Parts: sequence; C-alpha cells; structure tokens
Amino acid sequence: MSLKVYDGQGRWRNKTVAFRISPEEDEQLETAVRLSGLTKQDYIIRRLQDREVVVQGNPRVYKALRNELAAVLVELGRIEAGAGVDEDLLDTIHLITAIMDGMKEDADGI
Repeated sequence: MSLKVYDGQGRWRNKTVAFRISPEEDEQLETAVRLSGLTKQDYIIRRLQDREVVVQGNPRVYKALRNELAAVLVELGRIEAGAGVDEDLLDTIHLITAIMDGMKEDADGI
C-alpha cells in the first residue's frame, strides 16, 4: 500500500474534480498559472475559494513574465499593422500589469 501524501495543512487530498473548458479558456488558465508561480491545483483552489493569489517572485515567474511580454509585443505589432485587439490579449495585459504592480509594491516595502 502506498504512503498517503498530505498537503501543507495536514489534509489528505483524495477527491478528484474535473471539468471541461474550451481551448481559449485553457490558454487563459495556463497563462494565469504560469504567471502566478503556483501549481495549477493550488491556483484553481485559491480562485475557487475566492482567496487572493499572491505572486512570489522567482526565476520561473520572471521567465513566464518575460515570455508573456514578448507575446504581447508580437500582438501589439499585429495590431499596429491594422488588426483588431482581442479580449484575450487585454486580459493578459491586465494580469501582467497587476502582477508587475504587486512586485513594485514589494520592492518599495523593502
């Protein structure tokens, strides 16, 4: 018999929750998870419980921010060429802005 693995608060997580999302929703979720620095499970649980998702700066979050900003730059070039702005891009920009503002507040408090 395998050893039970408990979470940080001593709970044994043995329930599985599954749901379906569209490819676009999946990409938004994956982006938010990458930028949060959390595991997908922890991110979803925090959001479902309406708890604040606090981003802790680390190399993985920095790399995700860099990659997302590069993708935003490509999209802005596309927009400049005459294409319209889509809602997913605006959502990503708002998420990056919120994370960067939070990182700025942490740096000011040091």
